[in-house]
Amino acid sequence: MADVADTTTEILAHLIGFDTTSHLSNLDLIEFVEDHLARHGITARRIPSDDGTKTNLLATIGPDVEGGIVLSGHTDVVPVAGQDWSSDPFLLDTREVDGQTRHFGRGTADMKGFIAAVLARVPELAHAGLKTPIHIGLTYDEEVGCKGVGRMIEQLGAEIPMPAVAIVGEPTSMQIVTGHKGIRGFETVLTGVAAHSSAPHLGVNAITHAARFVDFLTGLAAEIRDDANPDSPFEPPWTTFNIGTIQGGEALNIIAERCAVKWEFRPLPETDADAIVARVQDFVDDELHPAMQDADPRAGAELRALEAVPPMRPDPDSPAERLVRHLTGANTTHTVAYVAEASQYQAHGIPTVLCGPGDIAQAHQPDEWIAQSELDACEAFLDRLQAWAVSGDPIP
Repeated sequence: MADVADTTTEILAHLIGFDTTSHLSNLDLIEFVEDHLARHGITARRIPSDDGTKTNLLATIGPDVEGGIVLSGHTDVVPVAGQDWSSDPFLLDTREVDGQTRHFGRGTADMKGFIAAVLARVPELAHAGLKTPIHIGLTYDEEVGCKGVGRMIEQLGAEIPMPAVAIVGEPTSMQIVTGHKGIRGFETVLTGVAAHSSAPHLGVNAITHAARFVDFLTGLAAEIRDDANPDSPFEPPWTTFNIGTIQGGEALNIIAERCAVKWEFRPLPETDADAIVARVQDFVDDELHPAMQDADPRAGAELRALEAVPPMRPDPDSPAERLVRHLTGANTTHTVAYVAEASQYQAHGIPTVLCGPGDIAQAHQPDEWIAQSELDACEAFLDRLQAWAVSGDPIP
């Protein structure tokens, strides 16, 4: 069993110590959480990945009834490779900066700070006499396309009574976020024909055709940007595109035989994402691939889907928004451009908001940090949630 840890910062130090970069396992972290829950009489169920190297964890505190609240957080973090850290990213480093206590480490903001605050609340939740259940849901592979959470969500309403609300603790500075963009990721693979660079007429340059594809995407992105609705609550108020990587070619004096372009777009809730994909597919099938085939039958282009997460649509005055407004006292809501697991809870019929400690501007950066004041605010929020769950009052 791991060393006993009960305060938010003690638990956060343990969580940061587990390198749960998405390409690695999260099982050691999950075992730590299971031990922590078990010490307070709470059992949890694992919902593993196909290969068993990662798992979700779902635990319920309180009665076995419908109408509970899910506190959801992802356990994976983004890589630190190539980043210039001033301290070990997997060792919590607490410092005073500009009169503020900050905790540095990979995942402090995104989003182990929230998980630590929730776990620190477990001893009191376990003995509080909750009338409304609190479900703790921890997931894997959020950072690589929200691939794990769906398996856990399938349990909600099936293996456990259907919750009324989900609160995803992404770093929102404890503000209420009711909508986020989606993501559709792709790889366009272009296969050329190699030849000596002195005889380009004997080959088909995959990079040259990749440039044509990138030019098409650039034009499509500009078209969508120019048609944006200025009244959209999102920033920016249009579906954005990004060329992430381009890899191709072998040497300066060889006609490139292969090039792969990885790219994405981030649709607004009202965007017809399938129509955008169809536009791109038509360009590949009707223009790019035939042009390469005309040059040489061995050449061609293919569009491959990589990941897809739907956007979360704002749902004004939903039970989730009303409850979190009641608990925070906030009078405004926000939308964000990043992708989260909230849309998948929403698609399952569970009203959902994002609300958690920390600033998204600190996430994915070297020297990622969270302010102690943010953890304090989250603890106060959880205090109020506990009091409400003990009262048995309906959602305001």
